[in-house]
Amino acid sequence: MKKLIALLLALVMVLGLVACGSGNETPATDAPVSDAGNETPATDAPAASGEKVEVTMIAAQYGTQTADWWANFVSEFNAANENINLVVDVVSWNDIYTVVNTRIANGEAPDLLNIDVFADYQADGLLLPASEWVSEETYAKFYPAFLEQSVVDDVVWAVPDLASARALYYNVDILNEVGVEVPTTWDELTDVCQKIYDYYGGEVYPWGVDMTTDEGQACFAYYIWNNGGDFTDAEGNWTLNSAENVEAIEYIIGLVNAGLTNSDPANETRYDNQDMFGAGKVAMMIGPNSIPTYCSVGGYDVNYAVASIPVNGDNASVSAGVMDRIMCFDNGYTDEELAAVTAVVDAFYDDEPYSEWVLMEDFLPATSAGGEAMAAANPESAAWIEIVGSAKFYPTAKAEWADVKQGVIDVLQQALLGEDVQTLLDDLQAEIAG
Repeated sequence: MKKLIALLLALVMVLGLVACGSGNETPATDAPVSDAGNETPATDAPAASGEKVEVTMIAAQYGTQTADWWANFVSEFNAANENINLVVDVVSWNDIYTVVNTRIANGEAPDLLNIDVFADYQADGLLLPASEWVSEETYAKFYPAFLEQSVVDDVVWAVPDLASARALYYNVDILNEVGVEVPTTWDELTDVCQKIYDYYGGEVYPWGVDMTTDEGQACFAYYIWNNGGDFTDAEGNWTLNSAENVEAIEYIIGLVNAGLTNSDPANETRYDNQDMFGAGKVAMMIGPNSIPTYCSVGGYDVNYAVASIPVNGDNASVSAGVMDRIMCFDNGYTDEELAAVTAVVDAFYDDEPYSEWVLMEDFLPATSAGGEAMAAANPESAAWIEIVGSAKFYPTAKAEWADVKQGVIDVLQQALLGEDVQTLLDDLQAEIAG
């Protein structure tokens, strides 16, 4: 019995020592774990514990440098925050929606997502309000007009990643050789395209078009907005089958059918068109402010200029603004896990790495510091920043937007196969608006 009591007392002492620690552990504090020689700043990461807190993210692939940039960011962040393991999967735009939705269906939603849409996830109750995972310091950096694009029920559900504006790019040498002026109206555009086609015998595509799953919704927007149409009316009701929208889509389908565009707009993406534009194979195209950087990185030496997007009749020219986001899924976080998510977001939007991010692909920044850095690096970008501030944006705050986006792309592709535009848009309007 005495031996048993002695054993029990010894066990109690051992358990007491384990519970209290050995006395050599580093006390937990709110100070960030950092690497003094690391370029990515350490932020208010969660206190160190026995296991690393993993933060997962899916990021969209914007160009050839995206994956390498994120790999470098992850490496530097993880080195500066020893108690966090950041994992970022970079996925192409063609696949990202399928990848994200599959993971959600399997109960494996990422912590952070960089994509364009958000409202359908918010409507399904999958997201956390931005105020719960974005620090006040980071939140104060964003342009208010960009934050407003992610508001539902007076709550901001996502923060802007970056933006771009669209304009008409044209090959100056081609237009000069053919002897035509830059088109400002659809009638002029048709005439110029025909003259370019005739001059080069079809060896140069007059007009570049992307009706693919990559960016077909942008194509739809270019033409309806510059014909006085829109996705919704002033009250927010869907107007997908309006007379202006039908006329706009019939116009661009007509250009394709007349052979005045690139040969396969259902499969040739904007990047394919940019490659052809850089190589002098496409004379004109609507594209983002990042085309000059894209052409430079690709080794293209094209004499280009930029103009307003052509309109139908007396309508005002409208630039399309495109804004992508970062959002946080509601994965039932502990305080430590949520602090780790905030640490990642703070590090990404820190002035130096974020400015590097937007400058890399020549996107338009969503923060004031990013805007200042871009203007300093490239004074011409100031005009683009002003353009995106007055551009139209997709109605991405509406829960139906993801279905509308896919729906208008389907309309374009079915119209290319000879289906009636009015019927296609009537069907889409009925499906979306009920």
